[in-house]
Amino acid sequence: MSRPTARASASRRNAEVLLGKAQKRETNFKLEQEREYEALARKTARLRELRLAKEAAENESEAKARPAARSPRSRRSRQT
Repeated sequence: MSRPTARASASRRNAEVLLGKAQKRETNFKLEQEREYEALARKTARLRELRLAKEAAENESEAKARPAARSPRSRRSRQT
């Protein structure tokens, strides 16, 4: 009767090994996803900073290129 017990314990060991491998793959997958997310967040932040700096430089150069602002004239409505 010890034979079924040995078979059961061998099956249990195999199942535990497979479970351990699956858990390790899952952990590695989650770590990789976290790294990719962080890399994407850093890239997005860097690109946002570059875009804002470019827009600020463009606005500054436009302000320098524009002549002094004139006072707005009042408009009369058309009378027909």
